[in-house]
Amino acid sequence: MFDKAFPRSGPGAAKAAGDAAEAAALRHLQAQGLGLVARNYRVARGPHARAGEVDLVMREPDGTLVFVEVRARRSHAQGGAAASVGSVKQRRVVYAAQHYLQRLSALPPCRFDVVAIDGERLEWLRAAFDAGG
Repeated sequence: MFDKAFPRSGPGAAKAAGDAAEAAALRHLQAQGLGLVARNYRVARGPHARAGEVDLVMREPDGTLVFVEVRARRSHAQGGAAASVGSVKQRRVVYAAQHYLQRLSALPPCRFDVVAIDGERLEWLRAAFDAGG
């Protein structure tokens, strides 16, 4: 199902695979009742060379803002997609989320989720990490 959408090689294959994974994650989350707020929210400058990015910013029906990191791997080998969201990546997502929240007049409840896609298997990990990174 998902694996066929991920190009295996060639120019732009990684970007195309990432885009396909994000699209699959977005469809799944929307089917679960979440609404899309923003996609690929980036912060260009920060304490890191690559400051931060949030793949999907979603909203739960109860108003909770959900910052989603999407990861895809062809298989579960070497720990799989979920295991690839390490502490450095978490800090970058948190940094971008904090930047995003500064634009809001009131802070809603928030959480950090991961959508991990390993081959044909999609797993939505709610509250996968917290702002402590």
